[in-house]
Amino acid sequence: MGQFDTIIEKGTLIDPAMGRNGRFDVAVKDGKIAAVAPDLSAAAAASRIDAAGQLVIPGMIDTHAHVYQYVTGKFGLAPDLVGVRSGVTTLIDQGGPSCMTLGGFRHYVSGPARTRTLCFISCYLVGGLEGHLYPDLYGPIGVNAEHTTRVAQENLDIVKGIKAHAEIGGQSRWGLDVIRIGKDISRATGLPLYIHLGQLWPTADSAPIPDADELIRELLPIMEEGDILAHPFTRHPGGFVSGTGEIHPILLEAVHQRGLLVDVGHGSHFSFDVARKVLDAGIVPYTLGADMHGYNVQVPINHGTNEARSANPFFGVAPFNLTIAMTELLYLGVPLEQVVAMVTANPAKMIRMEDEIGSLQPGRDADISVLKIETGRFKLSDNSGVEVISEHLVRPVLCLRGGEVIHADSPFIPDAIAA
Repeated sequence: MGQFDTIIEKGTLIDPAMGRNGRFDVAVKDGKIAAVAPDLSAAAAASRIDAAGQLVIPGMIDTHAHVYQYVTGKFGLAPDLVGVRSGVTTLIDQGGPSCMTLGGFRHYVSGPARTRTLCFISCYLVGGLEGHLYPDLYGPIGVNAEHTTRVAQENLDIVKGIKAHAEIGGQSRWGLDVIRIGKDISRATGLPLYIHLGQLWPTADSAPIPDADELIRELLPIMEEGDILAHPFTRHPGGFVSGTGEIHPILLEAVHQRGLLVDVGHGSHFSFDVARKVLDAGIVPYTLGADMHGYNVQVPINHGTNEARSANPFFGVAPFNLTIAMTELLYLGVPLEQVVAMVTANPAKMIRMEDEIGSLQPGRDADISVLKIETGRFKLSDNSGVEVISEHLVRPVLCLRGGEVIHADSPFIPDAIAA
């Protein structure tokens, strides 16, 4: 077969797109997957990676990132700390860039990053400035459908969807007019609409207290097959769980019969109690976005440099990154192969890049993640303060991005959370 550049050997390969789950070696040459076989020990290679006792999976895809560093203020993180230095080869920034700022995102974030960095363009002119702290910027007057459509169509190599928010703070100010405009942009571009659920802003002082359940009933008829609902496990009003504590029947219909997709969008919206209700109702998320940003992780001062290291990175009361979100789903009983699909094959399909990423098929870019599942007693906490003990912990070891080996050394990877 000739000499390979790198062989990852002796690992357990899980590739849901190919139906593979077992002992396979993976060979890389010239930045591409060159071979996948049960045993490549006889093949020559310039370097070998011993993955015995580890998982080898397609490069992980984080469907909910906030990495428009500096432009979105404290909100935006350095892409490679969230990406390749956390074992994640592809990031999708959710709503950071807008039609007015996408050029900066392309040239100063997506272009220089070692991580493949894509986005769902904001339907708001201001994008994700300061993490959407100023609700008055996000009404219909701050949306230009024509401009956003044009910019998205001109940048389809990195723009993979449209981002908007359906939550009761905005509803109290302007109803769901922005969502309707966002859907118009979605139809015009042929891109999916990604909707934030769960209260984000305080309700308007001049408005009556809105009915959070009515928001869901008004929202879902606007959405179409392939659109995405985020934050199913949020404890905030206006989510998957109604005011009576039950899953909205209309949501069950939307997911099971109408083809709406669900993204975890972990962030500040994860509750173990709500997650159990949603999973028990038969709604399993399609993708697993981490939703890390500068307001829910502790950011080292020099987080854009190689020397960056925080002694105690926090998500709320718990260390956090994408593999912690994977750990939580395993704890909740979601099978490992299904969790792997949520960060590989499924997001690739969601953004219509399943022919390029999300699978370890020969000829594709060598985007590969190597993980270690540790066994012990590990304390996990949600952002309501509930603590649980997991017997397993998923940790990133390294990744290959286009064949380049990058070790997982991000300050956002927990040092230890043993119980």
